Amino acid sequence: MNPTPPRSPILRIDRLTLYFDDGQTKALNGVDLDIHEGEFVAIVGPSGSGKSSLLNVIGTLDMPTSGEVVFRDQPYSRIKDFSLFRRKNIGFVFQSFNLIPTLSALDNVIVPTIGCDGSANEYRARAESLLTQLGLRDRLGHFPGKLSGGERQRVAIARSLINQPCMVLADEPTGSLDSANATLVLDMLTSIVKQQGLTLVMVTHDMNISSRSDRIVHMRDGKIEHQQGEAS
Repeated sequence: MNPTPPRSPILRIDRLTLYFDDGQTKALNGVDLDIHEGEFVAIVGPSGSGKSSLLNVIGTLDMPTSGEVVFRDQPYSRIKDFSLFRRKNIGFVFQSFNLIPTLSALDNVIVPTIGCDGSANEYRARAESLLTQLGLRDRLGHFPGKLSGGERQRVAIARSLINQPCMVLADEPTGSLDSANATLVLDMLTSIVKQQGLTLVMVTHDMNISSRSDRIVHMRDGKIEHQQGEAS
C-alpha cells in the first residue's frame, strides 16, 4: 500500500446501523469510520459483510437506522435535498455499469448534468474531454450495446466525474471485467482520481486491487473487523 500523509476527514461515520426486516437483518451494526480528503479507501470482506450497505449509506442511497454520517461538518440528518447533495458531491461507479442502452456514450455521460446550472455546451465539452482522457475519443457516438465491457465501464467512470464531485464511490467496478480490462479500468480511474485530488471509496473482493489503496477496511457481520494502512 502507498504511504499517505495526514489528511483532514471528508467523512465521519459514527455508530452507524442499518437494519432490515424489523431489526432481524443487521446489514450494519455499529460502524465507526473516518475517511480522509484525497484518500483511496478499499472496503473488503465476505459477501453479506455490509460492504455495499456501507457504500449505499455513504452515497445517501439508503438511510441508516441509527448513527450519523457527517460530510465536511454537514450531518446527513440535516440534508434536505439528497438528490442535489449527490449531484454536487458524489460520483457513482457500479459493477453493472448502469448505462442507458438507448443513449450514446457521450449522452450517457451528460445525463447527470440534467437540471444542473451551467451551459449544455460546457457539459458536452467536459464529457468529450473525459471520454477522450479515458481512451474513448472514437466511441462518443456508440451505444452501450456496441461497446465492450471495459469501454462501458470507462463511460460509467466519465459519467461519475462529469459534475466534478469531490468523492467517488465505486461498488465492485471491475467485477464484471476480465483481468486485462480490470487492470486498465482501475489504472484509469485511480489516475484521474489522483490527478484531481478526489476521495475514492471502493468496495472490492479483489485483494490485488485493494493492495493499491491507501487503506483497507475489512468488514464482517456488519462491523469493521480491522484496518490496514490507516491514515493518521
